[in-house]
This record gives sequence, structure tokens and C-alpha cells, in this order.
Amino acid sequence: MSPILQAIVTTVGGILAGLALAGALLWRQQQALEAARYDATHDDVTSLPNRRLLLTRLRAALTDDAPCGLVLLDLDRFKTVNDTFGHDTGNVLLAQVGRLLAGLDAPVQLAARLSGDEFALLVDGDRDDVADAARAACHAIGGAPIRLDTGEVSVRASVGYSIARLGMSPRQVLADADQAMYHAKRDGSGVQGHDPFATPHSGGRSRDRHHH
Repeated sequence: MSPILQAIVTTVGGILAGLALAGALLWRQQQALEAARYDATHDDVTSLPNRRLLLTRLRAALTDDAPCGLVLLDLDRFKTVNDTFGHDTGNVLLAQVGRLLAGLDAPVQLAARLSGDEFALLVDGDRDDVADAARAACHAIGGAPIRLDTGEVSVRASVGYSIARLGMSPRQVLADADQAMYHAKRDGSGVQGHDPFATPHSGGRSRDRHHH
């Protein structure tokens, strides 16, 4: 091979190697960016969407004036599981509950973990659809014992739901569902819907930490 041809081959080889390296670096950067986006919108214990993604999807539904509602639930006596078996077992329980909620059929559009032992469902449809989804969630969690590393544990949930109305903000929809969930827990009724015509209860609570 002539020196000129050898130089050309060497140069081309170097360019191709440089392109391959640049492509590999770009791929790694893209993977890291996608991982960061996922982490920003998903819960690390359950792998469910987190509050941020739930609010984004709820806001989009409200903007589109799509009929929808929100179901909020938390686990009764979850602290007992944590105190008795430890936080690792508590996290296993949360992950199992997350899988149960993620497996709910339509019209459930999205299952999310808000914080602690609190979960939410974004539901398409009218009041009957949202009420059915709330009851389905309650049954999915309390219908049978949940298997953990330490054995089986029976879990119940307090569930509240609200219906989006014209002009409501995501914060208002969340606050209504939260009030209903509070009443369900206080009354031991399991599932309760928000009544927009009811007089606000003086013993209500603020859950602004959900609405930031």
C-alpha cells in the first residue's frame, strides 16, 4: 500500500472511530436524560407515577374539559406494619399495593403514589365511573391478604373521590377528594364521595402538601 493510500486509510479510520465514540457518548447522554426524566415523574418505591405527573395529567384533563374525577386513598394502620416489621417490609407492602392499583382496568387512567401510604387514581368518566373505580380500588386492596416476606397481612384502605367540575383547578379536585377520604377514615365507611353541596366540616384538614 502506498504511503498516500495508507495515510488516507488511517485518516478515514480515525474519523470513523471518532464518530463511533461521539455516537456512544450521545447515546449515554440520551439514556441519562431519559432516566432523569423518569425519576422526576415516578416514585422510587412503587415505580408508579408520582404527584408531579398526576398533577400534570389532571391539569391536562381539566384543560380539555374531559369528564374525569380523582380517587384518593390511604392504608389503614399502615404505621403498625412499619412499627412491627420495619420500613423495608412497609416498602414491600407499598409496592404490592401499587401493583394492585396499577392493574385496575379502565376507566382508571393513571395510578400514582402521592406520599407515604397515600395513593391516587385519575379516572375518566362521570360520577358513576369514578365511584366504581373507588370501590374497585378499595376491594383490590382489602379483598384478600397481601403476601409479604414476613407472611400475609390483611390491609384496608380509606377511599375518597371527587368529580371535576367546570372551572375547577387541580388543587380543588384534590382537596375535595381528600375531604371525602378524611370522612371515610373518620366514619370507617371505606369509600366516600365528596358532596359539593355539603357544608364544609369544621373538623376538616388542610393537605396543601399535596398541591404544590
